[in-house]
Amino acid sequence: MNIAEFQILTTLQKSCPPPTQRDLAKSLSFSLGKTNYVLKSLKEKGFLLEDNKVTRQGQAALEPYRVKNAVILAAGLSSRLAPISFEKPKGLLTVRGEVLIERQIRQLRAVGISDITVVVGYLKEQFFYLEEKFGVKLVINEDYWKYNNTSSVALVLDQFSNTYLCSSDNYFVENPFNTFEYRPYYSAEYAVGETEEYCLLTDSKGLITDVSIGGKNSWYMIGHVYFDSNFSQKFVELFKKDYPRTDLKEKLWEDFYIDHLDVLKLYKKENNGNIFEFDSVEELRQFDPECLRQINSKILNNIARIFNCEVEEITNIKKIKEGMTNNSFAFNVGDQRYVYRHPGNNTNYIDRASECFSMNVAKKLGLDETFIEMSADEGWKLSYFIDNVETLNYRNKEQVTTALSMLRKLHQAKVHSEFDFDVWGKIKKFKEKLLLTSKADYPEFAQLSAQMETLRQFVEHDSAESVLCHCDSYAPNFMVHHGGMELIDWEYSGNCDPAFDLGVFICCSEDYSYQDALEILKIYYQRELTSLELRHCLAYIAIASYYWFVWGLYQESSGKPVGSYLYLWHKYTKQYLEKSLKLYSQE
Repeated sequence: MNIAEFQILTTLQKSCPPPTQRDLAKSLSFSLGKTNYVLKSLKEKGFLLEDNKVTRQGQAALEPYRVKNAVILAAGLSSRLAPISFEKPKGLLTVRGEVLIERQIRQLRAVGISDITVVVGYLKEQFFYLEEKFGVKLVINEDYWKYNNTSSVALVLDQFSNTYLCSSDNYFVENPFNTFEYRPYYSAEYAVGETEEYCLLTDSKGLITDVSIGGKNSWYMIGHVYFDSNFSQKFVELFKKDYPRTDLKEKLWEDFYIDHLDVLKLYKKENNGNIFEFDSVEELRQFDPECLRQINSKILNNIARIFNCEVEEITNIKKIKEGMTNNSFAFNVGDQRYVYRHPGNNTNYIDRASECFSMNVAKKLGLDETFIEMSADEGWKLSYFIDNVETLNYRNKEQVTTALSMLRKLHQAKVHSEFDFDVWGKIKKFKEKLLLTSKADYPEFAQLSAQMETLRQFVEHDSAESVLCHCDSYAPNFMVHHGGMELIDWEYSGNCDPAFDLGVFICCSEDYSYQDALEILKIYYQRELTSLELRHCLAYIAIASYYWFVWGLYQESSGKPVGSYLYLWHKYTKQYLEKSLKLYSQE
């Protein structure tokens, strides 16, 4: 049947009693003449009775168009919705009194779709209740943190037929789903003015012919997608062929579709203000002013407690950082802007009590005047926000001199913490973990380990005092601004040899030569070094390089590439190991 026949037949199929021809024409935006013509055609085919009731033959004709199932993607981090997404997946947020994914499941079930699969990953345990409450199937995506949503799609290829593919974080004002669908499509809304969304071009029949990222006064992709069985077959065949490529795993599945527009045919399905998604707390609050109270965020409640204000008074929230160990966002209370640091997942290995002690020392010494408060138990940290900051430039002598004077001030304060940074103990733990992988299974690694053990024995005979050190003293942790410089991120701090801080500073510089390293040491000491001081410091450049090299190998064995730093640390380990061993041997 053609699309007009399909539209009239499906409308009559779900209407009891059947509407008048005039009402039918109005609901479908058809002329009366077109409506009469199509009704006559359907009756001639035996799909309708004279009173416009759908016959069994008409029901049978609709069956190939029946939507069989739905897949809801809910594995992602939704990191732009900070800080709410730090505690809860976006799909589980309560918006206008309903949990987003629950509302979507109810809308699917309302049109007879009960076969629903939810792909989960980030904070997956929070979704488990859906299985019992709604009878949905759960699929676990363990790769959600390192790949894009193609990794979720790859897990459900066997389920694609006449299928809705949905995102858990969409809010549909009116139910967009149907029992029957005529052709495959991607939902779209219209953007007035500039947009950074995926914008669509279509032919006269609505077939998507081109997609561009960003546009103006354009229809753009948003919301659910419908795959019919023919589209699904082609999609799965191409996807299985391409997915082994790493570059595809890092893409959105929409990017894969765009790469195959010539084969994968989707039509644009226009919506008019029916589909909403929320990329920031401010967008969410604009849609639902009461949402923050309903969501009951521990983080926002904590900020409200600290400032003795209402949650609604926390404004202009914007995510500013997503690191391996922390997530941070900026916000306003009144006219003052702040930064809240929330500890990342799986960071129990960081001693927050040690960090808290060091942060208070840093504040007292004037090394980080942005620091306000931190919880030694929970790991959150509150600081003043500084605008227009930049990272220390290793080639800016003034900045480098300031940074080294800050380290010198810390070391000369001779503060003793309850917590130690045991370099060799940490190296040993990383090596033990590496032995369980193939990353350390090559001859040079064993040789390097033996040489480092020799250096360790030499260094341990040096008379160096262990004091509170930063232990992660590289450029990104020196925050340069118009008012000066702050030494931030004290997560790894503890009692250590001060030469380790100098070693880290040098070995993370990316391109410092040996002469550059000597100049750094001279600036720190504010004089020429003695032969004993020089050999000790060179040894610690090797030790710091080796520590980060072994750490880097461990990160890569866990699927977290560290890039060119691995080569850099290996090079510096070899270079300064040789120089320091030579000096120790001469003595």
